[in-house]
Amino acid sequence: MNDLLFRLTVLLGPALIRLLGATWRVEWRGFPEERLRGPSIHTFWHGRLLALVYTHRKRGIRILISRHRDGEIITRITGRLGFRAVRGSTGAGKGGVRAILEMAKRGRAGEDLAITPDGPRGPREKAQAGVLLIAQRSGLPILPMATGASRGRFLRSWDRFLIPAPFARVAVVLGEPIRVPKDLSPEESEETLARIEKALIRVREEADSAVGASNRHE
Repeated sequence: MNDLLFRLTVLLGPALIRLLGATWRVEWRGFPEERLRGPSIHTFWHGRLLALVYTHRKRGIRILISRHRDGEIITRITGRLGFRAVRGSTGAGKGGVRAILEMAKRGRAGEDLAITPDGPRGPREKAQAGVLLIAQRSGLPILPMATGASRGRFLRSWDRFLIPAPFARVAVVLGEPIRVPKDLSPEESEETLARIEKALIRVREEADSAVGASNRHE
């Protein structure tokens, strides 16, 4: 992406999301967020990010965003929509551990967090350990989330990024919060991560089914 296209995307992106989102008929399903009575870790697959950027704008949620070039675009667009960012990844590589510790610190300070556990580069719908570590260190519950759209376009990207069409029905499905103990054995960590992954797949399937789009995921 050249500099001109980058600047245009950052400039026009927030307005386009607001305009597009204003046409959607949003349906909320599953666990009521108001029952949380405190901050949580909003957790969702990378490919279902767009609709949540609209539905959860202006809340000051702290998002973990990659240091890649596309991460810079997401940071600037979401910043104009009322989100805040920590730059890094869900993995334990370069910058990952630092970002995970910073997210946990923000969570302990009472901030709502958001993470795509299969980001920034996949594999798609395979949860990395970062979400587990953030939950352990922050003490916040993980809130599985997903969106589905009655009409839209799946991009040919690694994450099959979903762009709901104008005037589509958009389902936002929340699963039961998952609380992670501070101390886990390696076996318990693997089991808990698998539980998180299954919960995320389940709410994604529910969101697709709610709007009649379950046969379009693949």
